[in-house]
Amino acid sequence: MNLPKHIGIIMDGNGRWAIKRGLKRSEGHKKGGKTLEKIALHAKNLGIKYLSVYAFSTDNFKRSEEEVNYLMDLLIYYFNNKLEKVCKDNIKVVFSGRRNNLRKDVIEAMDNIILRTQNNTDCVLNICLNYGGEEEIVDASIKLAHDLNQGLIKKEDITRESFYKYLYQDLPPLDLLIRTGKEKRLSNFMLYQMYYAEIYFSNLYFPDFKEKDLDKAILFYQKKDRRFGSVKTD
Repeated sequence: MNLPKHIGIIMDGNGRWAIKRGLKRSEGHKKGGKTLEKIALHAKNLGIKYLSVYAFSTDNFKRSEEEVNYLMDLLIYYFNNKLEKVCKDNIKVVFSGRRNNLRKDVIEAMDNIILRTQNNTDCVLNICLNYGGEEEIVDASIKLAHDLNQGLIKKEDITRESFYKYLYQDLPPLDLLIRTGKEKRLSNFMLYQMYYAEIYFSNLYFPDFKEKDLDKAILFYQKKDRRFGSVKTD
């Protein structure tokens, strides 16, 4: 069936979705959370093993204090109130990103859902929170340098495959990257992991992104001739 093993989604356009409707930006984030619930479950039911979503970037702290606090409160709500459903759906939740700048109650909710879902096996939902792709590479390099200096690894052990072990999560590379919200840029998302990802841009704001739209993105992926630098010989 040629399904992508790992899909990443830049969930863009929540605020603009709300403004277009004369609503507060917070209403767009709330609607986006409901959309993510449906998309994550649909991806799992299709057989997607890994789903990484861009929930909050390191640069998003530049937004107003009111909006940042609302987003953090919304995340806590989902981590706490959707836990039983996530467990029932057998989804494992992990996080990518830096913990500094995150509120204590956010970290506590994160740790709780990590612990409670650690043995789930159907799908891994990687929530990128206080995340930046460049920051991830820098943090991974620092950890790698430490192991090298301590003699835990040798220089010849360092390969582009082994470097994954130093990233926030040791997940397979992205096969398909989806960005909603009309913009066509990567916004510092999973830069190391997307080296051969197919990129699908949607003009829909994320709250309007439906299960059928995920199906369209996967069909786009399935039509691609993925050669990874090689050429056809026939």
